[in-house]
Amino acid sequence: MGLATFKGGIHPPDKKTLAANSSISETKPPKILVIPLSQHLGAPCKPLVTIGQEVKKGEVIGEPGGFVSAPIHASVSGKVVAIGEFPNAMGKMVNSIVIENNLKEEWTTLKDNPDYLNLSVDELKEKIKSAGIVGMGGAAFPTIVKLSPPKEKPIDAVLINGAECEPYLTADYRLMMEKPKEIVEGLKILMKVLGVQKGYIGIENNKPDAVAKMKEVAVGAAGIEVMALEVKYPQGAEKMLITAMIGRKVPPRALPMDVGVVVQNVGTAVAIYEAARYGKPLIERVVTVSGEGIKNPKNLMVKIGTQVSQLIEEAGGLAENAAKVISGGPMMGFAIGSLDVPVTKGTSGILVIPEEGIVHAEDFGPCIRCGRCIDICPMGLMPSMLSLLSEKGFYEGAKEYNLFDCFECGSCTYVCPSKRPIVQLVRLAKSMTKP
Repeated sequence: MGLATFKGGIHPPDKKTLAANSSISETKPPKILVIPLSQHLGAPCKPLVTIGQEVKKGEVIGEPGGFVSAPIHASVSGKVVAIGEFPNAMGKMVNSIVIENNLKEEWTTLKDNPDYLNLSVDELKEKIKSAGIVGMGGAAFPTIVKLSPPKEKPIDAVLINGAECEPYLTADYRLMMEKPKEIVEGLKILMKVLGVQKGYIGIENNKPDAVAKMKEVAVGAAGIEVMALEVKYPQGAEKMLITAMIGRKVPPRALPMDVGVVVQNVGTAVAIYEAARYGKPLIERVVTVSGEGIKNPKNLMVKIGTQVSQLIEEAGGLAENAAKVISGGPMMGFAIGSLDVPVTKGTSGILVIPEEGIVHAEDFGPCIRCGRCIDICPMGLMPSMLSLLSEKGFYEGAKEYNLFDCFECGSCTYVCPSKRPIVQLVRLAKSMTKP
């Protein structure tokens, strides 16, 4: 019997050996942190502090601006020295709070709960909400929203995503190797909150030691199953993961909750455990710093608001052939124009790519109707038509080809023999029209 997988997808070189054996290490305490008030999907936060105010580590400094939002906390103790608009990794100006670190690491009061699994569902949900936890696989969707499905959409399964199918990235792998118990405990909390009996942990089979480690820790945990998945991109996409692991297909324009499933990343599971057990808010995360253009690839535990330039420095600095810096993975990440931008809750990796690894946008040719992008599209779309319509400016026409079902995995761009920027043209069409 073959490993669990889905139809379509591609097999890019995984490049994970660069950083896979680098244990998670703490970054040096940053002197200045720029903490954006919008680092999650949904409404930005409103500042709760003023310039000159002293704050403690873990203190709430931004309150949610709506139901789909998440509070922001100080990741160090120190003084608020500025509040204003600063660029984020995507180049957008975002209202942010700048804290000067006093290096005292003074924590705000946290509520410890050794007996956290005996807390009520409402108490656990309040802890997750108060901790500002969001999806840490990249989308940064507020976790409390996922854990509050409408009554007409009952949930019967929770999936923990340990696939980490993006090339180069090894942050989730290191968490599974170093914090497997915390991941399983986080899953138990999720199962209790959602009232389900079945929990799954899916891991691509190029991480056999992680599969073995998680199976070892999950032994005796009622209703929890660890599954090895075929190595194929984008195995870690929510809809692909659900199909591969439990055989359910999420309909077009629908959400996992429409088929009775909630999916969370392994990093999110760890954050949920730490919030329930220690009352710790989400103020730091593991970031992979890798690529052929960096001298010493590493997996770093990074305080939210730390500048990308510091991560580059701690990984030995840029190699001579460094040409492009990407936030996230090479398939779904995006190039950054400055190293003076902060790490956010959704920053999974910082990649440095040499010149020989770059395909320049001006070098693409016309579509030759080969159909490769159609064959491999995991959503069963026609990426060639979407890109052609977008290129011609027929954005409304692209909607007739299910434009908004595309989750921008980039597989089509990867296989295109004409090197067409298909996924970038899809993003353009989305930005020029409404669902």
